Amino acid sequence: MLRSVILGVGSSLPARVMTNSDISKIVDTSHEWIVERTGIHARHIAGEGETTRSLAVDAAKKALVSAGVAASEIDLIIVATSTPDKTFPATATMVQNDLGIVQGAAFDVQAVCSGFVYALTTADALIRSGQATAALVIGAETFSRILDWNDRTTCVLFGDGAGAFVLKAAEGNGTNDDRGILASKLRSDGRYHDKLYVDGGPSTTKTVGFLRMEGREVFKHAVANIASVIDQVIVEAGICVSDVDWFVPHQANRRILDGVAKKLGIDENRIVITLDHHGNTSAASIPLAFDEAVRDGRIQKGQLVLLEAMGGGFTWGAILARY
Repeated sequence: MLRSVILGVGSSLPARVMTNSDISKIVDTSHEWIVERTGIHARHIAGEGETTRSLAVDAAKKALVSAGVAASEIDLIIVATSTPDKTFPATATMVQNDLGIVQGAAFDVQAVCSGFVYALTTADALIRSGQATAALVIGAETFSRILDWNDRTTCVLFGDGAGAFVLKAAEGNGTNDDRGILASKLRSDGRYHDKLYVDGGPSTTKTVGFLRMEGREVFKHAVANIASVIDQVIVEAGICVSDVDWFVPHQANRRILDGVAKKLGIDENRIVITLDHHGNTSAASIPLAFDEAVRDGRIQKGQLVLLEAMGGGFTWGAILARY
């Protein structure tokens, strides 16, 4: 069986760190209020000259070095983002240009916070079908540019950054001992599109708009949806929760992470959490967390890792992979 093996990972963060105390000087909030409700202490905010494209390119270069793969070997680039540099062309094509790649295909995927899971699943399908042999899958966001900095319920949550995986086709035996992506499941339910959204767009307001969210509604659906899709992936793979070495969730809110862990009986010591210093970086949060855990030695080659996310739309999904 052909598998999509994760050969390398990389990440990039803007230089500027914005603490909760910094935010409290902008809106009526406090460090204690933010930590109690979200678990966030700080986040990185893109400055002048730092864009979704530049962060994506930086993360991609680091992932290629980590993988020991030359840019010339890449024949697929997928960028998961809700904050592209331009309405079009796709940010992925600009990343392709910046890396000097002239073959293959490049496109963006937009599934908000679930974007990286959607992009990784798409890349896996294209690799297994033979349409690509080596892929860069990138989650990159500059959510600070679509935040209403007068709305304390949303501006405290999000940060900027990028993370990247290098995938390469490899033969496996068709068992869970194979390295690579073993199972995945994507879901969406458009009935809730107005619970987490941006109030602008080219075809409606002709503006970029600002992020809007009904926090209680998002939380209510998040725990149940994420737990359900994780169950489906685990059943499909024929494993138990206890078999998973590391859980790398979308870093949305500490209460959501705790709720999912409790519902599924996941040991909190096996959850990679970077929310406290990254905030919610949307499609970038999973690869950012994954890369940090690889660099500090927690995630090791051969370990079983579960990725999960839920975002606006609603969209959600989970992936089981052996790193």
